This record gives sequence, C-alpha cells and structure tokens, in this order.
Amino acid sequence: MTSSPDVSFSRTLPNCLYQQLGKLLQQMAQTRDNPPMVLTDALTVRIPHLSWPQMKFLVVLSDGFNAMLQAKPSQLTLSSNLQSIHEQKFQLTESTLLDVELTFDHQAIATFVSCLVNLFPPHLQTYQKLQPYCQDLSPNDITLQQKFTLLLLDFSLTLPAWQVQQPGNFQSESEPTIAHNNSACLHVETALQKQIAQEKLLNQVNTQIRKSLDLPVIMQTAVARVREFLELDRIVVYKFEYPNSSNHSPVVNGNYHGGNGCIVYEVRSSTDITSVLNYSEETCFTPTNECWLKYQKGFTLAVEDVEQTYPLESCLLEFMRTCQVRAKFVAPIVFENRLWGLLIAHQCTQTRRWQENETNLLTSIAEQLAIAIHQAELMRSLTQEKLLLEQRVVERTSELHDALVAAEAAGRVRNEFLATISHELLTPLTYVIGMSSTLLRWSFGELSQRQRDYLQTIHDSGEHLLGMINDILDLSQIEAGKTVLKVTNFSLSQIAQASIKSIEAKAVNQQINLKLDLKTNQHQDDFTADPHRIQQIIGNLLSNAVKFTPAGGNVILRVWVEENTAIFQVEDTGIGIPENQLPRLFEKFHQLDTPYRRRYEGTGLGLALTKQLVELHRGRIEVESTEGIGSIFTVWIPMQRITEAIR
Repeated sequence: MTSSPDVSFSRTLPNCLYQQLGKLLQQMAQTRDNPPMVLTDALTVRIPHLSWPQMKFLVVLSDGFNAMLQAKPSQLTLSSNLQSIHEQKFQLTESTLLDVELTFDHQAIATFVSCLVNLFPPHLQTYQKLQPYCQDLSPNDITLQQKFTLLLLDFSLTLPAWQVQQPGNFQSESEPTIAHNNSACLHVETALQKQIAQEKLLNQVNTQIRKSLDLPVIMQTAVARVREFLELDRIVVYKFEYPNSSNHSPVVNGNYHGGNGCIVYEVRSSTDITSVLNYSEETCFTPTNECWLKYQKGFTLAVEDVEQTYPLESCLLEFMRTCQVRAKFVAPIVFENRLWGLLIAHQCTQTRRWQENETNLLTSIAEQLAIAIHQAELMRSLTQEKLLLEQRVVERTSELHDALVAAEAAGRVRNEFLATISHELLTPLTYVIGMSSTLLRWSFGELSQRQRDYLQTIHDSGEHLLGMINDILDLSQIEAGKTVLKVTNFSLSQIAQASIKSIEAKAVNQQINLKLDLKTNQHQDDFTADPHRIQQIIGNLLSNAVKFTPAGGNVILRVWVEENTAIFQVEDTGIGIPENQLPRLFEKFHQLDTPYRRRYEGTGLGLALTKQLVELHRGRIEVESTEGIGSIFTVWIPMQRITEAIR
C-alpha cells in the first residue's frame, strides 16, 4: 500500500487490531479537558438512501488533537469474497484483513467531514453539529502529537505476525493445523445446529399463524420465542395509528404525514429490564421521507451501538439511554404495501454485532407477523360484514313483518269494501238493469224515440257497470285464493260458438267480420275444465279484439287441441300494441298509452282478469302484436281432472 506524506500509519491489519487502534485513539483524545467528538461509520446506518462502500472509519475531533482512522477490506479479502460482495452479503469478521490508514492532516480530516455532512438531510441534528467542522481544522498540538506517536510506535512493535492460511482465515505459525481444522468443523457444526433451530422456530410460528386467528396471542407468543432463541434483552412491536389516513401509511405520495403510534407488545428477559410498553418516540424521533419509504419497501435498520450511531442527536440518545437501549435491530411489518408497524429487537446492557442469520430470522418473523395481521384484518372485516348483514336481516324482517301486517289490514279493508260494493251497488244495479229492460220491452204507454234512447243508454250503462263490478269481484276473489274452479266435461265447439254468439251483436254494430275456425275432430271436442271460466276467457279476448278493431276489420277465433291441451287463439286486424307497452299489457287498471286511449272505454281489468283465469287453470297466454297491423292472443289450457279442485 502506497502512503502519502500526510499518512502517519499505513498497514494491513485484521479487523480486531483495527478496533484496538481505534480505542487507542479515543483514549488519547480523552486526555484533553474538553470532551472530544468521536465519529464512526455507525453514523451512516441511518442514511437510508446511502449505498456506503465496505469502509470503516473513526474520526476524533477535539481542541489540539484531530485524527482520522480509515479501513477497507484488503485486495486479498475482496478477491476471496467476490461473490458475497456482489450479492451484498459480505460480513466483516474479527479476522478479516483490512487496509488501515491513520492520518493527522487537519485539511484531509475537514474534507472528509464535509463529505460526510452532505450525506445527511439539513434538518437533522447530525448535519447541524458537524457543519462547523467542515472548515479547516487547526493543526494538532506538537506535544500531544509526539505523545501519541510513541504510543503508536509501541503498538506497531507489539503486533503479532499474521499469516494467511485460507482466504478470510488466519493462523499463527505456532498454531497446529489440525487444531484449526477441528475449530472450523466445530464452528460449522454449531452454525448448522443454529440454522436447524431457526428453521424449526419459523415453522412453529408459521403453524401457529395458520391454526389461530387470535392476533394478540400470535404476537405475544412469536416475539417471546424469538427473544429466547436470540437471547435478546427485549423485543417489542411498535404499531402506527393513522386515524386520518385511509391507507394506514405515514408516507402518502412520497411525503411524510406523521401519525401517532406506540409499543403494543413487549417481552423482556427479566424484570430488571425497563418496560417500554405503550412508549412512543414522538418527542425526539424525527423521521425523514426517505427513512419511511425504505421501511415501507421492506428495508431494515441494524444499530450495533447507539452511542456511536447517535452521538450528535442528544435528545434521541438520551431517550435510548432512558429506555436501556444499547443496540437495536428494526424490521418493518408491511402488508398490502402498507406500513403497519415495526418489529424491534433490543440489547440493553451491551453492544451487539447483528449477524446475518439473526437479521434474517427477525425479518422473517416480521413477515410472518404481517401475514397474521392480514388474516386478523380479514377476519375483522368479515365479522363486521356478518354483523352488518345480520342487522340488515333483522331490519328487513321487521320491515317485512310491518308490511305483512299492513297488507293484512289492507286486505281486510278491501274485503269490507268489496262486500259493501256487492250489497250497496250490485243489488240496486240489478234492479236498474232489469227495470230498464222491462220498460224497453213492455212499455205502459207510448214512448217517444228520445225516451227509448234514454232507457237504452241507462240499460247499456248498467250492463257496463255490472260487468266492471263483476270483474273487480272476480279478480279480488282469485287474488285472495278463494276462487274454486268447477271442473266438468264440456264441448269445445259449443263453448266457442257460445262465445262468438255473445259478442256477435257488438261486432255487427261496429261493422266487424267475426269468424270461428274450429280445428277439432269428434274425439278432441270433449274437454275437461271449468266451462264458465273458459267462456269468460274467450269472451274477454273477443271483446278486447272487437273494441280495438276499426270498421271493416276482421276478428277470428281459432280452436284446436294438442296433447290434451286446448289452444284458443284470437286474431284481429286492429290498432295493435306498441312493443314497449307489451310488458305492461296484463297489469291491473292499466290501459295502453296510445293516441287512441281516450277513444275507447274500459277499466283495464279485462286482460288482467283473463291472465289470472288462465293461470288458475295452470295454463299460459302469449301475445304477438304489431302497432297499426293487429294482434294475436294465444291461450294454452291443459285438461283438468274432475276430482281436482283448483284454487
């Protein structure tokens, strides 16, 4: 290694001797009246965006004595661990060879501190406290420099001779090779045993998560087992609370929005360790956007010594001392891209160098806890949905009960109203129709043509009103389930002819051609159903066709039988039905909304009653219609059994 004039010491040393040299520097600085400022590479742990090279440093800044110790893996170490460095898994051990440089040049030290300061955000205390040291430092006191030179010379003369036996392994000349081999085998065996125990622990935690949905039990059990396995002083779970944020994350669109949080789970090795349950770091902890983004992306934080990592952040360091934290490891608990909390391991009484297998275990446990939290969140959501659905069912049941009570009350009112109609209207109306008919046939005196027209109008209006009342009563009886079919044998041809005859006068009066097309033979003519209701169905369809067919039009009734099913078809050349009105054709009290609506009388009950009568026979009705051309109504009525009373 080539040294520059400002380098006072340059040598390849193992990592353990580098640490001893650093302690020597710190002891030298402690001889000054004012306490020195000591900076180590531990400061860079909290810089989330930094990809710091494999370099260690220790800088002593004091009045009259400034020194900088730097070390990086030697070329031999780098070549033997090339794959590990490429995978960013390279770990420094006690015997790792380092190229060590020691300098007292105040300008070189100030330049290094300036580069270090620029790595920190300006709002951190570290940046603010190091800023004054970025200028040129004063040269060292000659007396102190000479004193340390003697100590350094003594340190150099007492260094043992190190010989490389294998890449990354070191052995003195007097040490037998077989002892080294036995030690290596023992080390490998111990590492394998730890690996097996670690895998077993992870499987146990994973099994518990699959079997249980009780998050507090899972949390407490998992952290207790990990603390015992890693021999930690304390392990805690810190949970964030963000009531005003829907995504449960302190970082929204790259900006830190803060939030309340505290330690919700804690396991300690003994009661001598201070409890930090429900503690929060809000007072001194000042997170940065980059720090939280790193946590949210799954990055971890390992601090070997808080005294060296936070020497310039007095508030946070004092908080760590109060909580008895000397070393810590932080693994984020993230699920669905949301930062739920942190799993934090504490070493309270001494520093700790976090090994790769330890950090991997803690990271895996944090991932397993994230799965458990996700399961608990899903179960909580499902439970809430279940309770909500149950509440809705109760409310809906209550509403249906109230609606049923109201319907029953309305049914009673309707029945009472219909009874009143039957008694108060139907009986007098019968007398009106009968008397007007009698006067028209056997008048007791000479009637003028106007008087005769008046009597005819009274008679026709009474008949119309009587038909409307009968339709209402029939429809109400059917809907109430009180209508019983009187099933008997009858002739289809006779029913068809009677239906034609009942509407014939009206068709002649409107100049409409009324035709009957019977397609039944002698064996098919005998049918079983309610003849009165069948004639009522055909009569309603014929009456409807005649009413909406203009003069000169045609109305045809076709009757045939297919497989014990009688088919009645009424075709007309009337005004037809618009396609958008077909779905409402059989609604009660509904007349089609057409330009002809006011031209034709009616209550809109005829087709509704017809459909009910068809369904009462367990039949069906279909309509084919084109506006302005005509309509075809087809009814299928299956043969009924005489012993069956259909309601």
